[in-house]
Amino acid sequence: MVDDVMYKGNVQSKIQSTLKGNLYTSPEIFDLEKKHIFGKSWLFVGYEYDVAEHGQYITTRVNDENVLIIRGKDMVLRAFLNVCRHRGATLCSEPCGKAKALRCPYHSWTYALDGSLAGVPSSIECRGELIDSGNYGLASVNLQIWHGMIWINFSENPESVEHQLNKQITDRLGNLTTFGRYQIPNLRVGHTKEYDVKANWKIIVENFQECYHCSSIHPELTDALPEFRSGVGTQNRVGAGAFFKDGIEYFSLSGKGYRQKLKGLLPEDDRIYYGMTIVPHVFINLTPDHVITHRIFPVSPERSIVICDWLFDPDEMARDDFEPMDAVELFHRVNEQDFAACQWCHENMGSRAYENGGILVPLEQHVSKFYNYVLGAIGLKAE
Repeated sequence: MVDDVMYKGNVQSKIQSTLKGNLYTSPEIFDLEKKHIFGKSWLFVGYEYDVAEHGQYITTRVNDENVLIIRGKDMVLRAFLNVCRHRGATLCSEPCGKAKALRCPYHSWTYALDGSLAGVPSSIECRGELIDSGNYGLASVNLQIWHGMIWINFSENPESVEHQLNKQITDRLGNLTTFGRYQIPNLRVGHTKEYDVKANWKIIVENFQECYHCSSIHPELTDALPEFRSGVGTQNRVGAGAFFKDGIEYFSLSGKGYRQKLKGLLPEDDRIYYGMTIVPHVFINLTPDHVITHRIFPVSPERSIVICDWLFDPDEMARDDFEPMDAVELFHRVNEQDFAACQWCHENMGSRAYENGGILVPLEQHVSKFYNYVLGAIGLKAE
């Protein structure tokens, strides 16, 4: 039951309790999270440059909704539920494309790029009082752009995306200026990997927030960033980044590279790595020559999809010798190691040994802030 899934949190204790196991397995809790967290938060779903021209669109499935994001003839970017208002058919089945209008493949109802109903075929009597085109346009979804990334929100009147995100960045980096120097709107995706993780989404977010596990499962990462061997990490220290090992110039498997550093960075940004979690579902890594983004999408209490993008300067990508895989392989290995560990944990969340949860040692205790965020959002409290 809901009342039995809280955790005992005492910020003064040297050892704190984790969430109880049932919080990771309960369908009831998962439904509350979908409604009150993923149904009310700004969610990162793509990049603005992918829909730069009128008629360009991308589609995604988020929180059990099929979403269409499309640039109108007026050059306004809009988001709609990708659902025909006639009988519920999917309008655009491809992940991306370009259209002059949106035509349902089932009965050919047609919508303009602004979502308005433009045509209903072969039924003159339906064009009058029975079908008011003003009432049967596509269902809209709130959309805002933040640093070149597309964010959507399913609630009716959400606060701005800046309200949700800027404080999180400031709390992590100490300011917004450092984040802005990486100029994410000017970068382009050079590689993408999608991971199907058999673990609850919260376990993945928790994993990204702490480095107590780094020396145990991340040999490549701790070789590149030696201070991570201590388990301290950087996410609980405002403004802190991790410096590369001596002799390593790039955040890649070999530590070598040819790419120019990102435009806009200062000398103080060289040979340093920043990692940050943006609740509810984003993890971003800033490095001198590329940026890595993770989007975590819950599918069920025991399954999550994680989309990881590696973004580079487009001028570097245009070079004949551009090869991103040395950089990609480093964090791909980190991801595989992390997600295997998440699955080790999730498979035992229903065990009686974890009925009352586990513990957070001091190096992990900042994770309790995430617990408080989740519990507060779904209407529970720490015991």
